[in-house]
Amino acid sequence: MSRGLLLVGATVASFPGNGGIAWERLSWVLGFRKLGYDVLWVDQLGRGQCVHPAGVEADGYANCLNVPWFESIVERFGLAGSAALIGDDGESLSGLSFEHVLTAGAEAELLVNPGGDLRHSELKRRARRSVYIDVDPGFTQLWLSSGRPVRRMERHDVHFTIGENIGTPASDLPPSGIEWRHTRQPVVLDDWPFAEEDAEPRFTTVGRWRGTGPHGPLDDIGQRFSSKGDELLGVLDIPARTGLDFEIALDTRGDEEPRALLESHGWRVVDPVSVAGDPHSFRCYVQASWAEFSVAKGAYVETRSGWFSERTARYLASGRPALVQDTGFSRTLPVGEGLLAFRTLDEAVEGAARIAADYERHRRTARSIAEECFDSDKLLTRLLEDAM
Repeated sequence: MSRGLLLVGATVASFPGNGGIAWERLSWVLGFRKLGYDVLWVDQLGRGQCVHPAGVEADGYANCLNVPWFESIVERFGLAGSAALIGDDGESLSGLSFEHVLTAGAEAELLVNPGGDLRHSELKRRARRSVYIDVDPGFTQLWLSSGRPVRRMERHDVHFTIGENIGTPASDLPPSGIEWRHTRQPVVLDDWPFAEEDAEPRFTTVGRWRGTGPHGPLDDIGQRFSSKGDELLGVLDIPARTGLDFEIALDTRGDEEPRALLESHGWRVVDPVSVAGDPHSFRCYVQASWAEFSVAKGAYVETRSGWFSERTARYLASGRPALVQDTGFSRTLPVGEGLLAFRTLDEAVEGAARIAADYERHRRTARSIAEECFDSDKLLTRLLEDAM
């Protein structure tokens, strides 16, 4: 018997060819379904996010890659009959009609809106109760403190953030006038089993050299932080310092300079669409890795927000240790075994050596951390209790 109806607003269509974001957003849908809820998934696609098959911005919704990408995800996860892709003005682009979504939205016990992906004002107005999930802590609070409108946050009753230091003395972020509650990115552990296979000693990750935050460029509000690419510059020498292999599936938006720079320092750079361009290949890439090594955007690091990557949580669930740049998460998550945090190149070199020295222990602990800290059953049950 169903425990009730939930509406989840989460965009996958906006990121064709990105298997990691598909897992991130769908974990909310799949996690609530696993708890026994009927879940209506609504994906809102903005016109400016439409991509033409030639790789350029499409002229509206017709003939764009985004719709068939959404449909492939619906089919892959068995979500036909419970998913809708809508346009900015309520256009029914695929799946359930907008009229059906409007009716169901008014009947749902809760609208859960990760990242504020669902922006349609009428849908949010009809919701009996709505929850905003801040998945970009630091960016969101800086925009709020600037006094500029944050459309994604409009019309929500309860606000959660995955930045576990937000609203505490541990973070340098200014007050935003929001009562933030804390949660984490959920992982449906059944979908991410412990990877039994051996892997060649090789640190990997998936990322983008540069990008803007969800609300717009921080330069627009007089703020400037390093990009993920800038943070990588501080650890360029880790392959030479450790003698280990480091690989990154890096989106450079066609800029060959970052690839050449990394390769000249011993990194292997691969195309993220080729190795992780859909949910299946993304999971295969993570689970065939030996461990993760990754930096974080400066807005996460410098504000000490406590942000933690959902991608890293999937490495941990797979029994693949993670050595990642500390954003302040070391205050709330168990670090030192399975999950290692670094602030400097020297700390990163030391962490890599520790993983290599006792790999099996680190990988068992990695899975244990995922089970304790990122299990969707635990996290989403607590979120619903706190939000209802």
